[in-house]
Amino acid sequence: MSSDDRLYFRQLLSGRDHARSDALANQMVNFSYLIGDRETSETLVVDPAYAVDDILGVAAGDGMTLTGVLVTHHHPDHVGGSMMGYSIEGLARLLEITSVPIHAHREEVLSISRVTGVDPGEVVGHFGGDKVAVGAIEVELIHTPGHTPGSQCFLVDGMLVAGDTLFLSGCGRTDLPGGDAQAMYDSLRKLSSLAETTVLYPGHRYSAASAATLDVVKQTNPVLSLSGRDSWLAAFGS
Repeated sequence: MSSDDRLYFRQLLSGRDHARSDALANQMVNFSYLIGDRETSETLVVDPAYAVDDILGVAAGDGMTLTGVLVTHHHPDHVGGSMMGYSIEGLARLLEITSVPIHAHREEVLSISRVTGVDPGEVVGHFGGDKVAVGAIEVELIHTPGHTPGSQCFLVDGMLVAGDTLFLSGCGRTDLPGGDAQAMYDSLRKLSSLAETTVLYPGHRYSAASAATLDVVKQTNPVLSLSGRDSWLAAFGS
């Protein structure tokens, strides 16, 4: 948890903190996040997938009530749906439990509906730069296309929840449908301009560490060696 008196923040790893018996959850090592206000006992959940009841149980165990969902992008391992012959629990199950708004970038609304089966009217489409409040805590939405057209990251109190845009080592794939290497380059430039003390929290645990400050990531992650668009595309654009 964050040491801040008011901000509530938890990082949950699939296969460890929830969905322990799910083979795919263990393989995919997705992170979900809880971001909330301790004083009002309200929380948002980021990318609830695999054993949604477990995730909500963590929040409830901390005395927090879910008031909304933040979605980084529409892939099933982040929102639920079918993938590699598996059926992943996600937004559809969450809405069976509680009725809360789902906050996504406007370019992801129809994709989320198609993948998860939730009604498009359940998804609030945002622009980059919008803010979503939970109690007195504001979360800034940063549009970072490249992995998908509507991928977005969430900035709150010096912490960046980056989904599949940026990992501690590497970045999201751009060779999947909707991927765009040039857009990814621009998104990484945008994220690299944030304060170096910003703590990066990725969408998967692809490194030994679960989080790191941006200054450390810049020193160790080759995709942030931004020496120019052409050279970046030659190295990472395939």
